[in-house]
Amino acid sequence: MDRQKFEQCCAIKFCIKLGKSATVTYEKLQRAYGEHSLSRKQVFRWHKSFLEGREQVEDKPSVGTPATSKTDDSVERVRSLMRSDRRLTLRLISSELHLNRFTAHQILTQDLDMKKVCAKMVPKNLTTEQKANRRDVHLDLLDRLEREPEFYSRVIAGDESWILEYDPETKRQSREWHTTSSPRTKKVRMSKSKIKSMLICFFDSQGIVHKEFVLPGQTVNQTFYRGALERLRKRVACVRPGIARTWMLHDNAPCHTAVSINEFLAEKSIPVVPQPPYSPDLSPCDFFLFPRLKNHLKWRHFGTLDNIQKSVTDELKCIPTEAFQHCYEQWKQHLRRCVAAQGNYFKGDNLGL
Repeated sequence: MDRQKFEQCCAIKFCIKLGKSATVTYEKLQRAYGEHSLSRKQVFRWHKSFLEGREQVEDKPSVGTPATSKTDDSVERVRSLMRSDRRLTLRLISSELHLNRFTAHQILTQDLDMKKVCAKMVPKNLTTEQKANRRDVHLDLLDRLEREPEFYSRVIAGDESWILEYDPETKRQSREWHTTSSPRTKKVRMSKSKIKSMLICFFDSQGIVHKEFVLPGQTVNQTFYRGALERLRKRVACVRPGIARTWMLHDNAPCHTAVSINEFLAEKSIPVVPQPPYSPDLSPCDFFLFPRLKNHLKWRHFGTLDNIQKSVTDELKCIPTEAFQHCYEQWKQHLRRCVAAQGNYFKGDNLGL
């Protein structure tokens, strides 16, 4: 307690012994101390405390008041607490360690150089063997690309994906520029449509080679997929006659890895580029084609399956050749980053599919 406050508290206690009311006491303090006098609320609170029998003039020792000063000890205590649980909120940290919130935030951001980030969604927690497999497979691919720079131009990537009649735009897509005084726009929460069409698409570094839509009610099983590959093979002969031998790049879905599919590809002398399981970060369809396509189709109502298929066809035609070439350059970069990360999912990979 500072000197002036101590003197005024003594004066309040003295006025009570003289039988003065709280109002009179406040007025006397105003005349004596002017702008440095205690506020009316403080005077009335002290007056009431002394009337109720309080004898001590100094402030009571504060029990439970958070510390506002940052010390080496408080920094170490915050670091230790963070090691035990990184999901603690700022409120819980300050309460647990008996620190002021501002001090706790300052320690976290400045002394410990930490920031709160969301977890990154990944397809699977990879085992040591799966990481090693991803690394080794892509080391071999990179070695081949070094020896045969034109190899990737012979690779045809393919996969299937659902296209919805209506897919709401993301929160990020709906952002707008506003001044500090303008109100935020409101956005009604919308659900995805149940009407959808399955697209099977194959492309290379020059563009779309073949696409088709699965009929409603048809399951994409090994029999159907084999038919799609046969139609792809005939299409390649028409649109890519200069390619002597193409390679197939698809994921490990059951219909892609069935015995009959492997036999068909071997019979037609179509080798397969190895694709480790749980690796959408290394599939051109997953990190390039489908995200790009669906991003342009979001927030639009198509009404019917025919409209969905027409819009998809139009969007695929609008993708320039340069984008496909860049996609294959990205694919090589992803291979290198996977190897550098020892088979782990690497930072910045696009896995939210």
